[in-house]
Amino acid sequence: MPLETTEVLFRRYGPGYRWLATVTVMLGTISAVLTTTTVNVAIPDIMGAFGIGQDRAQWLSTGALAAMTVGMLLNAWMMHSFGQRKTFIAALSVFVAALVLAGLSPNESVLIFCRVVQGAVAGLLQPLSMYTLFRVFPPERRGSAMGFFGMSVILGPALGPTLGGVLIDHFNWRYIFFVAVPVSAAAMLLGSLFMPEREETGERVRFDWLGFFLLSTSLAFLLTGLSNGQREGWNSDYILILFSLAVVCAIAFFAWELQAAQPLVNLRVLANAQFTAAASVACIFGAGLFGSTYLVPLFVQTVQHLTPLAAGLLLMPAGLVLGFFMPIAGYLSDRLSARGMIIAGLLCFGVSSYWLAGVDANTSFWTIAWCVIVSRIGLGLIKPSLNVAALRALRPELLGQGAGMINFSRQLGGAFGVNLLSVALDRRTFFHSDTLTSVQTAANTATMELLRTMQGLLAQAGVPQDLQMAGALHFLGRVVYAQAYTMGFRDSFLIVAAVFTLALIPAWIMGRSRPGGAQSHGLSA
Repeated sequence: MPLETTEVLFRRYGPGYRWLATVTVMLGTISAVLTTTTVNVAIPDIMGAFGIGQDRAQWLSTGALAAMTVGMLLNAWMMHSFGQRKTFIAALSVFVAALVLAGLSPNESVLIFCRVVQGAVAGLLQPLSMYTLFRVFPPERRGSAMGFFGMSVILGPALGPTLGGVLIDHFNWRYIFFVAVPVSAAAMLLGSLFMPEREETGERVRFDWLGFFLLSTSLAFLLTGLSNGQREGWNSDYILILFSLAVVCAIAFFAWELQAAQPLVNLRVLANAQFTAAASVACIFGAGLFGSTYLVPLFVQTVQHLTPLAAGLLLMPAGLVLGFFMPIAGYLSDRLSARGMIIAGLLCFGVSSYWLAGVDANTSFWTIAWCVIVSRIGLGLIKPSLNVAALRALRPELLGQGAGMINFSRQLGGAFGVNLLSVALDRRTFFHSDTLTSVQTAANTATMELLRTMQGLLAQAGVPQDLQMAGALHFLGRVVYAQAYTMGFRDSFLIVAAVFTLALIPAWIMGRSRPGGAQSHGLSA
């Protein structure tokens, strides 16, 4: 029986096969990325369940994003060695096992491990899905294909928090992992029917295990150092050693990749200036996107005390707008300048983040929802245009590495974005807390009035006189911290706005690119 290659499947199912393949990869990708932001609405509940702080809980997002980053680099080798069908089904099988174990996890260490595995699988599947769509769609329709791919990557995380909120309110946080199991099972079934088998002939290439180890180790040391710097002290021996090891491993990684016969990362793709600029935009874009997606649910639950369901509903309008807008943006990316669409999208994100920099405990639900909607419109403009602009510049033999590299850049930015914004939130909160505390003196009339009012209320409640001042001071401390925490979030959103403004530089360098220059290196059956 002949191998079921893409050509064979087109002959069997006709031109409609490209839509069967599209639905298959979309289901697989949605199931893999569904928990990426769904977990964000569950973080306060998980922190309470296991008694951990934000510095530990942020690993639920950071660990998954870092693993996703590394997992993307496995894609080209696994597709070449085992084929799209086996890679797709095996990855989803591992993902289902990690979902079930995460839902049953007895402590945060097991849960973080499962999130790392889930992230690695999601990273493997995203470039595989992009590559499959590039193979089944002709060059003039790849912008639309990237619109559908972008919808599968983003729609899961966009609508996931709402689903997560419902599950947490009616059950508990563990069910946010169980809900993706049936979607993954359906994707595995369709994958066994519609995903092509191994199309490459000849001997399987060797995998660059040394490069993989050096990159993974460097990221692990760097992210661990950033996560623990606030608690351990940024000048402590422990943190300095972690950073030093991260730098050494990174230097060794680049040195090895430059001389390896079969490198993990084919640095030839970076020789193309347009692709390099696109990868830079993707990295900065990922930092702002995933960082802001982490901050918004955390803010509305910890500062405004919304329920997980309300936090999910806050993000739902933006998800619906994005789902409607993404195919339109894909259509436009086939006809308009990629640079213009990317710059417009970055400006939308920057304006949204700057708008969020003014939030406080009294900011209305719909004000924040509109901020997120504006950012998602920007996402719809950027996603398909960035993918097309990056990949159309590469030769056919570099498509696999290019698909992995552009997603790798975005996810690498996302991992550092969540981590660094978590650090910035802590540091700015402590800074504002110290600043506000320093002015709470006897000379501050507002402070003294607050203390007198609280003492009076405590006296009316029957609190002994010798405890009234202590109670009033405790309340003052909580007020100061709440205000400092809010100001920390404001500063963090302002940082995100600055990040998107910075991304305008490489976006401008990318230059104008119109679809007429696209290379015809895909199937048109």
